[in-house]
Amino acid sequence: MKALLSDLHVHSDFSDGRHSISEVVDFYGKKKFDVIAITDHASDTGNVAGKVANWLDMSLNAVKQAQYFDVLRKEAQRAWEQYSLLVLPGIEVTKNYLSTDRACHFLVIGDDEIMDPCKDALTILKEAKSKGSLTIAAHPLSTGDWEFQSISLWNNREMYSQYFDAWETNTGRKFYDEVYNSGLPIVASSDLHYHRQIASWKTLLYTEKSREGVFDAVRKQHLKIVDYKNGEII
Repeated sequence: MKALLSDLHVHSDFSDGRHSISEVVDFYGKKKFDVIAITDHASDTGNVAGKVANWLDMSLNAVKQAQYFDVLRKEAQRAWEQYSLLVLPGIEVTKNYLSTDRACHFLVIGDDEIMDPCKDALTILKEAKSKGSLTIAAHPLSTGDWEFQSISLWNNREMYSQYFDAWETNTGRKFYDEVYNSGLPIVASSDLHYHRQIASWKTLLYTEKSREGVFDAVRKQHLKIVDYKNGEII
């Protein structure tokens, strides 16, 4: 069975990425990726950070979500026909607070229905699991960058672990040994916002190229974490 080169955490200019969804598709298609998930931010507006993100047009409100999923459906069809690239719809639920005890980011992949990011995290996760969506804890440890840190999921992983199919073991080129060695299910993705961030840890999935196959491979951990740099797996 062919290993599928995947990147399950990718942003477009619908939130804070630099490139359109069409440009993202062409970028990954030309690099011969097999699977990507486009996961733009939907911010909780119950706090100042979320309000500012929406004001700056860097978050998916309900109206933008409808447009976003419509574009994703069209581009996913083109990606498959032109590149044999499987494009999965997703959202990065974004709850930013100064307190690391409250801030969290997580991915919900496979559902193209409008989501309310203002609901509490457990409610969103339970709803996502009931729909069969793939759920991934995003950058669960400090990224080391000057930005909101979303480590509350990791600090409370005993409570949250049943609701996540995987935990990201990296942010770009920053690798989290603690997550990798935790015994929890893992994936590696780029969290790409602009092209050069493609140089990062990635996931090879051992499965057929389908939504169900990708979800099953992540959940059963039929995968391998690899370093991807200069267009090659190192």
